[in-house]
Amino acid sequence: MKSSPKINGFEKSVFLKLCLEEKEEIRRFKKTESKKAGYDIGYDRALLDWIRHHRDNWYRARVHLAQGATTSHFLHKFA
Repeated sequence: MKSSPKINGFEKSVFLKLCLEEKEEIRRFKKTESKKAGYDIGYDRALLDWIRHHRDNWYRARVHLAQGATTSHFLHKFA
């Protein structure tokens, strides 16, 4: 796993860390799905597919969201 980047004092930010982990997860998803498809599906398609099918469960596993809660409930507190 890559070391945590230090960006203007945000190295301890839970939100930034979560965003970087999410980006890496989408990158891995893109690689896997591209391999299955036999061609590069592109980041935009991978992003949309991952959000539609995996994002809520991924957040639930990472931040222990209550059953039935959605990603937007969690992200709302950072707005």
